[in-house]
Amino acid sequence: MGRFGRFFRPHLVSDRDVAVGPAPVRRDDAARFREEMLPHMDAAYNFARFLARDPVAAEDIAQDAFLRAFRAFPGYRGEAAKPWLLAIVRNCFRDWASARRDRPEEGGYAFDDENPVESAIDYDDPEAIMMRRSEADGLRLTIAGLPEPFREALVLRELEELSYREIAAITGVPMGTVMSRLARAREMLAALLLPEIGTAREVRS
Repeated sequence: MGRFGRFFRPHLVSDRDVAVGPAPVRRDDAARFREEMLPHMDAAYNFARFLARDPVAAEDIAQDAFLRAFRAFPGYRGEAAKPWLLAIVRNCFRDWASARRDRPEEGGYAFDDENPVESAIDYDDPEAIMMRRSEADGLRLTIAGLPEPFREALVLRELEELSYREIAAITGVPMGTVMSRLARAREMLAALLLPEIGTAREVRS
């Protein structure tokens, strides 16, 4: 179950929880929930972490998402489990971000749709440089620096390997928009990872 498995154990969904929520979950549903949803624990945490860019908040968001998913499970009709769960993670993230935005004293979260490349992490920061000791860490940081709509599309497609249709359903936008965001995200990622490419293009133009 990976890293997130240390924080979210199968026993979180207990017999006591079966009666929690607006629609009680039968015990056989609880067992099916464990079987179908718990394998996607790490995907939920990773998606939350890329969205929130905060590992501690990601743990809270992912656990909230699993609890919401459990309470909503009576309405689950057997569709693909991972996209269904990640859509709930996304909603939990937006609730978390909205709450922080409403509480400036806690450091409001702002959706960074504007100035996509300029909003990326400052890689001259010593802490960021240390975190880029490995190529994998550098890529993770670079992806985390992308604006939220491009970041989530890239993570869902390239890391979680969802289809365009599934991403469109999760994000609530047409598939054409998903494809456009992915193309833009890949361009930004290339510009940040290989800035000399962008410089060469500017010289030619």
